[in-house]
Amino acid sequence: MKKLTVFTPSYNRAHLLPRLYESLCRQTSKDFLWLLIDDGSTDDTKEWIEKWKEEGKIEIEYSYKENGGMHTAHNAAYSMIETELNVCIDSDDYMPDDAIEKIMKEWDNIADKSNIAGIIGLDADKNGEIIGTKIPENLTKGSLMDLYNKHKVKGDKKLVLRTDIVREYPEYPEYDGEKLVPLGILYMMIGKDYDFLYSNDIYCIVEYQEEGSSSTIFRQYKQSPKGFAYARKIGKSYSASFLHKFKNSIHIVSSAIFANDLRMIFHKPQMLLNIFAIPFGVLLNLYIRFKIKN
Repeated sequence: MKKLTVFTPSYNRAHLLPRLYESLCRQTSKDFLWLLIDDGSTDDTKEWIEKWKEEGKIEIEYSYKENGGMHTAHNAAYSMIETELNVCIDSDDYMPDDAIEKIMKEWDNIADKSNIAGIIGLDADKNGEIIGTKIPENLTKGSLMDLYNKHKVKGDKKLVLRTDIVREYPEYPEYDGEKLVPLGILYMMIGKDYDFLYSNDIYCIVEYQEEGSSSTIFRQYKQSPKGFAYARKIGKSYSASFLHKFKNSIHIVSSAIFANDLRMIFHKPQMLLNIFAIPFGVLLNLYIRFKIKN
């Protein structure tokens, strides 16, 4: 069995998938399989995958599901993956030729993996420029939240996860009519119980699309209020900082307004903090509406 699954959620991205496929074919290590989760595409994604499977250059698995959003595709992938490790490479991204080889070398060099949930590596743009900042060289392991909150590291990072550890945590909730639950809540929960090995190797080349989640975040915030409120509730539970807890309460209030369900404000944890945050949550809600309108 292969050691690593590269999984890709995709919705109508057939025009971008060839670049990712070609990068996987160029990998200097073939100790992986590619799992494509088709999130209800209506383009020719399936036809491309069938063609590439016939070529036999890399091992490919394909799974079709009704459109439900990125987090539901992650749920589907995690239920299918059988390899020791997994990494998500989005349909608009691709991997440097030696990325798999570097991941496997890093992993195989860990003597005691009992408390290691995976590896955190770097994203870069097509010119090789690191997204955000590198990880300080004196840091060897810790959590993703530690990097951002304690060490002020910036920018998206690429996480390689242990599959058995992922399954210790709940799936992303799926709400009718909503298409997004922030993926970072899983990494937050794992980081409270396990360490990640830090690496300054580049595992992914990213290219943010105009219609992608990064550029439409305000609209998605409005369209998926329950999903965002759930993420903020988890954030409050796992944060030791009062300021972070209060910010999460502000977002819960704003999401409750978008959801037309003010009862969300009166849920634990720290219900009184939510109540205190109501004026600020109203202002945030108005600000998001303004950003969407303009």
